[in-house]
Amino acid sequence: MYLALLVIFLQCSEICTQKRVFTFNAVHIEVQPSAKVENGAPMSIICHADISKSTDFNLQHNITIFKDGKLVFMSVSGKGDARYEVPMARSSHTGDYQCAVEAGGKIKHSDSLHVWVTGMTKPILIAEKKEVFEGEVVKLRCELPEEVPPLYFVFQKMKVNSTPKQKLQEELYRNFSVVEFPVDEGDDILQFDCFGKRRVRFEFETSLTSNKTLITVKEPFIKPTLHIKPSSNITEGKEIRFECSTVVAKMRDIEIILLRNKTILSSVRDQTTLKYSAVATLEDSGEYLCKVEEGKASKTTTHNVVVTELFPKPILTASMNELDEHKELTLSCSIKDFQNASFSILRKHSSRDILLRNSRNLTMRASVNDTGSYICKAEVNRIVKESKPVTIRVYAPVSMPSISVFSGLPEVVLGRPLNLTCCLMMGTPPITFTFYKGNKNKKKIVTNNTCAAFLDKDIRQNDKGQYKCGAKNHHSSGMKTSKVLNITVIVPIRNTSLGSVPYGVVEDGRETTFLCSVEEGSWPIHFRIFRKMDRDILLFERSEHADRVVWQKKEMSRQDTGTYYCIASNRANVSAKSHPITINVILASWQKGVITAFVLIPIAGVMILAVWWFWCKKKNAKGPSMEMSRSALATNSTSEKLSRQHNDGDYYSGSGYIEDGENHMKSTDENKVAAGSGPRLK
Repeated sequence: MYLALLVIFLQCSEICTQKRVFTFNAVHIEVQPSAKVENGAPMSIICHADISKSTDFNLQHNITIFKDGKLVFMSVSGKGDARYEVPMARSSHTGDYQCAVEAGGKIKHSDSLHVWVTGMTKPILIAEKKEVFEGEVVKLRCELPEEVPPLYFVFQKMKVNSTPKQKLQEELYRNFSVVEFPVDEGDDILQFDCFGKRRVRFEFETSLTSNKTLITVKEPFIKPTLHIKPSSNITEGKEIRFECSTVVAKMRDIEIILLRNKTILSSVRDQTTLKYSAVATLEDSGEYLCKVEEGKASKTTTHNVVVTELFPKPILTASMNELDEHKELTLSCSIKDFQNASFSILRKHSSRDILLRNSRNLTMRASVNDTGSYICKAEVNRIVKESKPVTIRVYAPVSMPSISVFSGLPEVVLGRPLNLTCCLMMGTPPITFTFYKGNKNKKKIVTNNTCAAFLDKDIRQNDKGQYKCGAKNHHSSGMKTSKVLNITVIVPIRNTSLGSVPYGVVEDGRETTFLCSVEEGSWPIHFRIFRKMDRDILLFERSEHADRVVWQKKEMSRQDTGTYYCIASNRANVSAKSHPITINVILASWQKGVITAFVLIPIAGVMILAVWWFWCKKKNAKGPSMEMSRSALATNSTSEKLSRQHNDGDYYSGSGYIEDGENHMKSTDENKVAAGSGPRLK
């Protein structure tokens, strides 16, 4: 019974489970009336879930709608549909929408849908002031209600018969922007407006233009007037007067400035009139400008003035522009077609001009210190004019030049450049120096020194090295030449080699001769011979006026075995190292004899003893065999004697045996002799 109930319960559970099976087919999102909505129109975003169920049962749906990834709507119901209502669509509702439906632990997302709300709200423009003065600024505020940043604002300034001026402002975090427009000179009635822009995907959308705002501009002062007296026929020497004036609405930091060709002549502050006068000169011709400023506002008036020349500039002439010292120099000042003037001759100086004489002419004995620029001045009716400067150069003769090597020593290393200098004790620049090398020469002009340098890069081994230099300036004495400088060309060391006699192997105690030589190099040459070790040891050094050196080492020892090399150098300061040679010190002949005596003789003695021992051993091995043969022979003889004695009836005992023993020994000795000479017993 219980088993049947259990089976029924399990089947019912399975049937119930099968009844609650569902799956998402799709989730859709749509916009009504369309995906493109006009600004201010109503808009509905609908999310619908398409679900398949095994049976008809209630299923709770959690529906969420997102805009650009941000949650904007959420609904929980037993239906698979949800509606997000927007009564008035704004541009801020433009974006990508997506919905998600979650039920029974399962979730499904719809595709993304782009909604575009076309059009923007009309901006509102507000001006801080309705009336401003020239030089001030107009502060404007433009706002786009219900719009969401980022936004772009375009402000426009318009006036009659003029192209509008625009200012663009980007606002990332607010829906309004504030700008300032300067009020320029001549502005009267100004009109301002603005409009907004926003970026929609890859294009801009523009709003309507805002309300128009009118601004009235007031003048803080009127345009200045400039009066000049006399107004015409102005001649040098006459007084010329200027008067610049204006009318101001309010005296506040007013400044009046008078300029000629952009050069300020005079100025006043907090006054309405400026007065200026001067004695007219030719340089006073030009454009005069009267300028009135207050803050950022300014107004100007211009007037051209022409001054007639009273007399031309004087001309200064010199008897000669270049001359030897101690010669006579005459300076003359004159004005073309004009005589009634006061003249003066001056020498120009960096700090001030030095008056030499109030006269038309000046004659003097020139010295080197008189070199410089001279001018003359002429004065008529308080008008002073200055001539163009005349340059005078007075030359002292050059002294005999001296030529030397820049390094000091009259020598040069082959392959290196030679630096020469040619100097004078006296002589007025500019000086022309000429360097000579044999038949070749090179010129050099020095303008502010009495020395010149010359670089000879073409140094050859067979050069004679004869150099000299000449110098001259504009003095009439001409060129002077130095003494000849002989230069020694030092040839660097090349191909150093080291040899020895005997070479390679030397007997202990013998003398060894080392020869260090070079293939090429100027004398004297400094030779050094080293033995190569952990720290190379200098064994010998000597300077020779030759291309080789010989060093004899009297006695070589076993410790002198090793590697040797030599280094040669000269005044070229370039050392040349030879290839190393190896010397092996061996034993001398008498040392070999002693070693032979102390080593071979004991070996020979040992060998002799070994031979003698072997002979003795062999001899001892032969002795026992002969004794055995002799014993057998003696036994036979004794037996015969005994048999004979028995036969004869003679028998002895005791001492008789001893005698026989003696006889036996004798017999034995005899048998030895017999064995050596007689026939062998059988």
